[in-house]
Amino acid sequence: MMSYWVLFIGIAVVSWLVQMNLQNKFKKYSKIPTGNGMTGRDVALKMLHDNGIYDVQVTHTPGRLTDHYNPTNKTVNLSEGVYESNSIMAAAVAAHECGHAVQHARMYAPLKMRSALVPVVNFASSIMTWVLLGGILLIESFPQLLLAGIILFAMTTLFSFITLPVEI
Repeated sequence: MMSYWVLFIGIAVVSWLVQMNLQNKFKKYSKIPTGNGMTGRDVALKMLHDNGIYDVQVTHTPGRLTDHYNPTNKTVNLSEGVYESNSIMAAAVAAHECGHAVQHARMYAPLKMRSALVPVVNFASSIMTWVLLGGILLIESFPQLLLAGIILFAMTTLFSFITLPVEI
């Protein structure tokens, strides 16, 4: 039982370190302007047009690090810190999100698989914690509930691995 806690805490610490590293890089490169003065919006439009994509709209979305490509309505949604900023980080984030639009236009198989799994993973993620907790509490009388929670967790983990080729 102790080894599970060590593993859990180890994974939590590594996750936290990765998150802190990402935030520090975001802060650092948000202060360095692009050489040509292009904003995140400008970079996104140029990348889309350079790839022959004219049916994707670049929009502004509230929040921080809320940038994403939505294949259902063909929009690249850039956060406040990216849309109007002319920083290197804004250009990189905009280009990354447009990369998903390019993948979509070229019918990249891992993106198609990921998009098909999103509803299932969203459902699994929303109930996973409660199923795992119930399984732990009812381990003596209903051990199958814990197994169901582990399967839900495995599904969300598998989704993360499927996402890797899409994000890289």
